[in-house]
Amino acid sequence: MADIVARLRAAGCVFAEDEAELLIATARTPAELAAMVESRISGRPLEHVLGWAEFCGLRLVVEPGVFVPRPRTGFLIEQAVALARDIPGTPVVLDLCCGTGAMAAALAAGLGRAAELHAADLDPAAVRCARRNLPEGRVYEGDLYEPLPATLRGRVDILIASPPYVPSASVGLLPPEARLYEPLTALDGGDDGLDVVRRVITQAPEWLAPGGHLLVETSERQAAETVRAVARAGLAARAAGSDDRDAAAVIGTAPSAYT
Repeated sequence: MADIVARLRAAGCVFAEDEAELLIATARTPAELAAMVESRISGRPLEHVLGWAEFCGLRLVVEPGVFVPRPRTGFLIEQAVALARDIPGTPVVLDLCCGTGAMAAALAAGLGRAAELHAADLDPAAVRCARRNLPEGRVYEGDLYEPLPATLRGRVDILIASPPYVPSASVGLLPPEARLYEPLTALDGGDDGLDVVRRVITQAPEWLAPGGHLLVETSERQAAETVRAVARAGLAARAAGSDDRDAAAVIGTAPSAYT
């Protein structure tokens, strides 16, 4: 193990000891371990090398090339779980730009009771992962709301979304693990980073149930404009954040009854 730790540290892995332990525990043969170490040293994200990511206490399947769920997104999940607990019966949950399905899976686990889970993503590899991570949910492949069944319209109690929100000019400043190994469509949010965020928000009222909630991940710098977009869509809007986790979310709530 010492040799693996030394090689990982030389490659710039800050948590070399922890990573070495995970690689050793995951590899099934010495040859597989050697290949995994080489892959990690080359710069591939640890989660892609392992084939899984830890998120909110869950171990989730992550294929190479798929967006890796970020720890800061756990803040949005905490907000969503708190809101979902106040919904009577079985809440209907929709995870847009779902990636691995990590947010829907974590929300369901945190809720601790039955939920009707739906998720959608444009990336076929992400959809494959989400279907494995959400075995009792329904996962659709397509652009935002486009692939959803019409029967879901007006029924969603909790709509969670972590769309791409990095401004195009800032994508090149991202760590190489993200910039080189994750899909650009999961990172690049357009000129101000909010192109996809606005599309999620604009159509959300059509899909939310009366009193339903939209939760969108964003950055602290973009939160004010995101709140304005949510308000323009006719939802009661507020921002929430965590300095400790460098996390920000905007929450919109539909009227209790539409007129």
